Amino acid sequence: MTRHSFLDQSLFNDLAEKAAGNPRGRQHHNLHQMEEPCHRMVVGLQPSTYVPPHRHLGSDKVETLLVLKGTLGVLIFDEQGRVLDKRVLQAAGESLGVDLPPGVFHGLVVLEADSLMFECKAGPYRPVGDGELAPWAPREGEPGVAEYQRWMRAQFDKTAG
Repeated sequence: MTRHSFLDQSLFNDLAEKAAGNPRGRQHHNLHQMEEPCHRMVVGLQPSTYVPPHRHLGSDKVETLLVLKGTLGVLIFDEQGRVLDKRVLQAAGESLGVDLPPGVFHGLVVLEADSLMFECKAGPYRPVGDGELAPWAPREGEPGVAEYQRWMRAQFDKTAG
Protein backbone atom coordinates (compact mmCIF):
# COMPACT_ATOMS: atom_id res chain seq x y z
CA MET A 1 0.00 0.00 0.00
CA THR A 2 1.31 3.44 -0.88
CA ARG A 3 1.13 6.53 1.28
CA HIS A 4 -1.47 9.25 0.72
CA SER A 5 -0.45 12.50 -0.96
CA PHE A 6 -1.75 15.99 -0.38
CA LEU A 7 -1.81 18.47 -3.23
CA ASP A 8 -0.79 21.47 -1.16
CA GLN A 9 1.00 24.78 -1.55
CA SER A 10 4.29 23.23 -0.44
CA LEU A 11 4.15 20.76 -3.35
CA PHE A 12 3.03 23.52 -5.73
CA ASN A 13 5.86 25.84 -4.73
CA ASP A 14 8.42 23.04 -5.04
CA LEU A 15 7.19 22.09 -8.53
CA ALA A 16 7.15 25.71 -9.73
CA GLU A 17 10.71 26.18 -8.48
CA LYS A 18 11.92 22.96 -10.11
CA ALA A 19 10.14 23.82 -13.38
CA ALA A 20 11.84 27.24 -13.38
CA GLY A 21 15.22 25.53 -13.00
CA ASN A 22 14.53 22.82 -15.58
CA PRO A 23 15.80 23.57 -19.11
CA ARG A 24 12.49 22.18 -20.46
CA GLY A 25 10.49 24.59 -18.27
CA ARG A 26 8.41 21.87 -16.61
CA GLN A 27 8.53 19.37 -13.79
CA HIS A 28 6.34 16.31 -13.12
CA HIS A 29 5.35 14.88 -9.76
CA ASN A 30 3.84 11.42 -10.18
CA LEU A 31 1.09 10.36 -7.80
CA HIS A 32 1.07 6.86 -9.28
CA GLN A 33 3.39 3.91 -9.50
CA MET A 34 4.45 3.16 -13.08
CA GLU A 35 2.62 -0.19 -13.16
CA GLU A 36 -0.72 1.32 -12.09
CA PRO A 37 -3.43 1.44 -14.77
CA CYS A 38 -4.34 5.07 -13.99
CA HIS A 39 -1.54 7.62 -14.18
CA ARG A 40 -2.02 10.82 -12.18
CA MET A 41 0.46 13.64 -11.92
CA VAL A 42 0.89 17.26 -11.00
CA VAL A 43 2.96 19.21 -13.52
CA GLY A 44 4.69 22.52 -12.84
CA LEU A 45 4.91 24.63 -16.00
CA GLN A 46 6.75 27.80 -16.98
CA PRO A 47 6.04 29.97 -20.06
CA SER A 48 9.28 28.76 -21.69
CA THR A 49 8.06 25.15 -21.95
CA TYR A 50 7.07 23.87 -25.37
CA VAL A 51 4.31 21.26 -25.52
CA PRO A 52 4.12 20.44 -29.22
CA PRO A 53 0.80 19.53 -30.77
CA HIS A 54 0.27 15.80 -30.38
CA ARG A 55 -2.40 13.17 -29.93
CA HIS A 56 -2.66 9.82 -28.20
CA LEU A 57 -3.82 7.06 -30.51
CA GLY A 58 -4.40 4.27 -27.99
CA SER A 59 -8.14 3.70 -27.52
CA ASP A 60 -7.63 3.87 -23.74
CA LYS A 61 -5.62 7.12 -23.80
CA VAL A 62 -8.30 9.60 -22.79
CA GLU A 63 -6.46 12.52 -21.18
CA THR A 64 -7.85 14.92 -18.60
CA LEU A 65 -6.03 18.16 -17.74
CA LEU A 66 -7.09 20.45 -14.89
CA VAL A 67 -5.41 23.74 -14.00
CA LEU A 68 -4.60 23.93 -10.30
CA LYS A 69 -2.80 27.27 -10.39
CA GLY A 70 -2.08 29.84 -13.06
CA THR A 71 -3.22 30.00 -16.69
CA LEU A 72 -2.78 27.73 -19.71
CA GLY A 73 -4.03 27.92 -23.25
CA VAL A 74 -5.17 24.73 -24.97
CA LEU A 75 -5.42 24.46 -28.75
CA ILE A 76 -7.39 21.72 -30.52
CA PHE A 77 -6.30 21.03 -34.11
CA ASP A 78 -7.60 19.14 -37.11
CA GLU A 79 -5.40 16.75 -39.11
CA GLN A 80 -3.98 19.63 -41.20
CA GLY A 81 -3.07 21.82 -38.22
CA ARG A 82 -6.01 24.24 -38.40
CA VAL A 83 -7.26 25.39 -35.01
CA LEU A 84 -10.69 23.89 -34.36
CA ASP A 85 -11.06 25.22 -30.84
CA LYS A 86 -9.06 27.02 -28.20
CA ARG A 87 -9.66 27.88 -24.62
CA VAL A 88 -7.94 29.66 -21.78
CA LEU A 89 -7.79 27.32 -18.79
CA GLN A 90 -7.45 29.09 -15.47
CA ALA A 91 -7.61 27.83 -11.90
CA ALA A 92 -10.20 30.45 -10.90
CA GLY A 93 -11.57 31.07 -14.39
CA GLU A 94 -14.51 30.08 -16.54
CA SER A 95 -12.74 26.92 -17.82
CA LEU A 96 -10.60 24.86 -15.45
CA GLY A 97 -9.63 22.02 -17.73
CA VAL A 98 -10.24 19.80 -20.71
CA ASP A 99 -11.07 16.14 -21.28
CA LEU A 100 -9.48 14.91 -24.52
CA PRO A 101 -10.59 11.73 -26.29
CA PRO A 102 -7.98 9.61 -28.08
CA GLY A 103 -6.90 10.81 -31.50
CA VAL A 104 -7.43 14.55 -30.92
CA PHE A 105 -4.45 16.76 -31.77
CA HIS A 106 -3.86 19.24 -28.96
CA GLY A 107 -1.14 21.56 -27.72
CA LEU A 108 -0.61 23.68 -24.64
CA VAL A 109 0.91 27.08 -24.08
CA VAL A 110 1.71 28.41 -20.61
CA LEU A 111 0.28 31.90 -20.21
CA GLU A 112 1.34 32.54 -16.60
CA ALA A 113 4.55 31.74 -14.74
CA ASP A 114 4.42 29.03 -12.07
CA SER A 115 1.31 27.40 -13.54
CA LEU A 116 0.36 23.92 -12.36
CA MET A 117 -1.90 21.30 -13.84
CA PHE A 118 -3.21 17.90 -12.85
CA GLU A 119 -3.02 15.30 -15.61
CA CYS A 120 -4.73 11.93 -15.66
CA LYS A 121 -4.62 9.22 -18.33
CA ALA A 122 -4.31 5.47 -18.64
CA GLY A 123 -0.96 3.85 -18.05
CA PRO A 124 1.47 2.49 -18.70
CA TYR A 125 3.55 5.43 -19.80
CA ARG A 126 4.89 5.29 -23.31
CA PRO A 127 6.53 8.11 -25.25
CA VAL A 128 4.51 9.76 -28.01
CA GLY A 129 4.93 7.42 -30.97
CA ASP A 130 4.48 7.22 -34.74
CA GLY A 131 1.56 9.26 -35.97
CA GLU A 132 1.08 10.98 -32.63
CA LEU A 133 3.26 14.06 -33.13
CA ALA A 134 1.68 16.68 -35.39
CA PRO A 135 3.45 16.67 -38.77
CA TRP A 136 2.92 20.44 -39.24
CA ALA A 137 4.64 21.53 -35.99
CA PRO A 138 8.31 21.35 -35.01
CA ARG A 139 9.35 18.80 -32.44
CA GLU A 140 10.97 19.87 -29.20
CA GLY A 141 14.55 21.00 -29.88
CA GLU A 142 14.07 21.46 -33.64
CA PRO A 143 14.51 24.72 -35.54
CA GLY A 144 11.33 26.78 -35.65
CA VAL A 145 10.16 25.97 -32.11
CA ALA A 146 10.45 29.56 -30.86
CA GLU A 147 8.48 30.90 -33.83
CA TYR A 148 5.79 28.24 -33.55
CA GLN A 149 5.52 28.75 -29.80
CA ARG A 150 5.05 32.50 -30.37
CA TRP A 151 2.27 31.68 -32.86
CA MET A 152 0.61 29.38 -30.30
CA ARG A 153 0.78 32.08 -27.63
CA ALA A 154 -0.56 34.70 -30.07
CA GLN A 155 -3.76 32.64 -30.36
CA PHE A 156 -4.54 33.83 -26.83
CA ASP A 157 -3.40 37.46 -27.00
CA LYS A 158 -6.99 38.77 -26.97
CA THR A 159 -8.40 36.16 -24.59
CA ALA A 160 -5.65 35.82 -21.97
CA GLY A 161 -5.97 39.29 -20.49
